[in-house]
Amino acid sequence: MDFQKMMKQAQEMQYKLQEVQEKLKDIEVEAEAGGGLVKVTMSCSGKVLKIDIDDSLMGSDKETLEDLVIAAINKANETKEERIKTETSSMMEGMGLPAGAMGGGLL
Repeated sequence: MDFQKMMKQAQEMQYKLQEVQEKLKDIEVEAEAGGGLVKVTMSCSGKVLKIDIDDSLMGSDKETLEDLVIAAINKANETKEERIKTETSSMMEGMGLPAGAMGGGLL
């Protein structure tokens, strides 16, 4: 095996990984709960960017509203994780590596 070639490939992979991490900061996902009454927008870096609560919920009890917000955030987080897996797999395939070669998430 050519050690220099392996080092160059490792550096390329590190560069691509950083590139994907930067790209993910700009990707937003949205999820909802309660049939769309609560919507959450989250970046793929995990930052909650927006919560939209339908006006009809303003008269609801506090516990119901809290539960819907939690559900929407959790769904947004799941959607974010799936998007990260998709972006990572695409990057790995582009480098000729198996999709699971990184062994986990990027962030």
